[in-house]
Amino acid sequence: MPEVLPSKNGDLNGRSEPTSTSSGSSPLITAGSFYDSFGEDIRDVLDLATWRIGADMSREYSRIEREVREAVVTESSFQTKVRAKVFPRLKARDNAPKNAGKHDADRKLIEKIHQEFLFAKGGIEACDGSIHIHDALPLTIYQMGISLVSYQGNQGTWCQRLFRRDLQEDGSDRIEEVIAALERRQQRGESDGMGGLAQKALLDYAERAILLQNSNACWRMGHGNPITYELLTGGDCLELMVEATNVLRQLIEGYQKFVFVGHEPKDRWLYTIAQALQPMEFAIVHTLDERLEHWLQQNRYAAEAKKVMWDDEEIWAYEWIPRVIREVASQVVVGLFRATPVALAQMFYAHVDHADYAAHMVLADSVLQEHRGCPMLLDLARNTCDSVFGDSLERITAAAYAAAGAPWRYVNHRSSRG
Repeated sequence: MPEVLPSKNGDLNGRSEPTSTSSGSSPLITAGSFYDSFGEDIRDVLDLATWRIGADMSREYSRIEREVREAVVTESSFQTKVRAKVFPRLKARDNAPKNAGKHDADRKLIEKIHQEFLFAKGGIEACDGSIHIHDALPLTIYQMGISLVSYQGNQGTWCQRLFRRDLQEDGSDRIEEVIAALERRQQRGESDGMGGLAQKALLDYAERAILLQNSNACWRMGHGNPITYELLTGGDCLELMVEATNVLRQLIEGYQKFVFVGHEPKDRWLYTIAQALQPMEFAIVHTLDERLEHWLQQNRYAAEAKKVMWDDEEIWAYEWIPRVIREVASQVVVGLFRATPVALAQMFYAHVDHADYAAHMVLADSVLQEHRGCPMLLDLARNTCDSVFGDSLERITAAAYAAAGAPWRYVNHRSSRG
């Protein structure tokens, strides 16, 4: 193990993504780096004589079994080193949150949460959402569905549908109008920014707004990172950025008793730390502003000669994102937990002043699913959302197209296959 923790290129001290080369492109893969990664000479791999016949599965099973066994042994050995060398350094880092480090869960507190809080009325509610898209040439429909649940039952479902048409009937048949319509469709096919906005930013906003405004529980649980890239940037919509981050500020700075749970970390370095945790352990690694730090380099809204209100202060639009990261994201900690021996470790986000209790909350709910090791209440929220909305959009639109005299004309051929 190195004597110091990795640097800020996607490590314990900062960024969640690797830096690119100075030219902005990914580094070239050399024959040497290929061999280091796979233990194979690239020239041998390109030689079809070394490829095995597909029917020769017995040899492949043996090889896969050997590779998996060796990889598990090596990884387990490395996790022991992580526990010995890295865990003690988490709380000694510069700018580490006050509760940084690896912690053992308090079993009595877990039991108390089970008995007095998790299943009690008003204890905790979870929110999750889904989006379904009907995309056809005449019309695209975005259906966003949100559910709010507790162990006492469904607390509500909400739905929003956005209808997008490239063509609007204006009675004109001028060639300029026809060409303009074709150009709009070409631009939409190349870069559908409004589609991305509808699919992610609005859904993320609605989930957090419902948690804040419609939940009556003491604790609020959500899915993923509380400050997503789409929310922070507003999906390139200034008005959405301001409104969405104002909701985030109320939830994070004001309410504070929230916990968001992601799946296993995508960052390999963070995933390595997570997998080194034992059952009923959790770790506080860093604050969320460190994870979002590299987003500052994008200079979003730099061309906008417009000011927006931050409380009673008027600031330039390009100053908004850096301030959210500096003042709001810095109040959120990034943590890891493992609930059971057989499940993957998970990531969670909580307010720095309530992170310890938040970790116990997600552990208490996650031990109810030994094979998954993630909060069952979040799964309940997602399943409720799917059962309420599910394939309803396709059924409704199919009936509408039939009524319009075009039952199959705009149906994707793959979606019509059994």
